[in-house]
Amino acid sequence: MAVVALIVDVVWSRSDSGVLSDHRHRHPASTAAAADSTEGGESLSPANSNPMTADDIPSQAQAHAISAAPASKMSQFRQAGCSMSAPFRLDPNEHDRFILRQRFRPVVNDYEFSVPQGGGDEPGPPFCFVRQKRFKFKEDIRFYVDDSRTVELMRIKARQRFDPRARYDVTAADGSKIGEIQKVFGASLLRSAYRLYDANGVEIATAAEQSLPVALFRRAVGFVPYIENVADWLPIPYHFTFQRNGTVLGSHRRHIGKLRDVYTIDMSADPDRSVDRRLILAIAVGMDALQAR
Repeated sequence: MAVVALIVDVVWSRSDSGVLSDHRHRHPASTAAAADSTEGGESLSPANSNPMTADDIPSQAQAHAISAAPASKMSQFRQAGCSMSAPFRLDPNEHDRFILRQRFRPVVNDYEFSVPQGGGDEPGPPFCFVRQKRFKFKEDIRFYVDDSRTVELMRIKARQRFDPRARYDVTAADGSKIGEIQKVFGASLLRSAYRLYDANGVEIATAAEQSLPVALFRRAVGFVPYIENVADWLPIPYHFTFQRNGTVLGSHRRHIGKLRDVYTIDMSADPDRSVDRRLILAIAVGMDALQAR
């Protein structure tokens, strides 16, 4: 009789609405997805849900962050091109300081983003990986959630070919607009400058080289025979300042003495985060990858 009772109990628990009746055995991410689906008026059932693979399951920390987030935060996750199966390792709009490091790769430009540990410039674990294919008629730079490049987060795409005044669209993985970046051609003849636009095409900030004398010196070095080939390896500062109407919002600073390009992006002067941090990540890569320096 005990055996029969045990069998009945197991069958009942597995047949209850097609799911396990004890929700403690469900993965936190499944619970969060069910709650999110219920908000839209749809119930989560085996008939309308896709099977979850091991790659689809976020870590416990990620699942807790998503399931505990209010509606406004869930909106940020979606705007960032995130889903329950492929969330950002962290939300850029929750941070003000980033480390950008170029990686040694032939034929392509590869980068990785991390958040500095503590108050210094020591990078933490990378949370975003970037690749630019060289020798393309239209620039195409893509951001991925991991080094395998299987899940895209966002991309930078040029509108025109070979146009120094071209705008670059920054879009999320689902195609939604994040913003635009544009090099200011005239001003950049002396000192590199860029404009940043929001998703509606409204200018929200500028980025320009911090020092005019250093910018002129860097350009002059590029015309010196033999030295021009190693100009990028010289310890010449390549610092930018983000501004809006004369107010400094942040900085983009190159680390001197590194074998590869390393930058610290600090937007602490914009505590309201009025500039989407994903747009800041995009321009940080653009100022290195798209700059003929």
